[in-house]
Amino acid sequence: MAESDRIKYLRIVLVLVGLTFTFGIWPLGIVWPSGWVWHETGRSEYLEMILGIYATLGVFLLLAARNPLANLSLIWFTVWSSIVHGGIMGLQSVADTRHIGHLVGDVAALIAVAAILAVLTPRRAAAS
Repeated sequence: MAESDRIKYLRIVLVLVGLTFTFGIWPLGIVWPSGWVWHETGRSEYLEMILGIYATLGVFLLLAARNPLANLSLIWFTVWSSIVHGGIMGLQSVADTRHIGHLVGDVAALIAVAAILAVLTPRRAAAS
């Protein structure tokens, strides 16, 4: 794939992930709580914190889409934090089968985000 095409697709993915992180996680939790909400009963301060963190990251990913090469550290943070977060949640889902639905919900989504961004994001040496 040509570098210009790769950057074009990276920008599109950054916008889609940014919009999803900013506006999509809360509705997904309402529509499919067993795949997106860890503490389903009553008010969840945990969910509110996660929504705040991911909405903030989403806004910054939207800003990064304007010039991905100037925001490589943010993009790589998103890749690696998604792998770590998804990995931890995956292990927790297997250990406590009440949360097994997360393997096809938020766990799979985070690993997919990490993989797609990792494939499309140039390495620092290639970006120079």
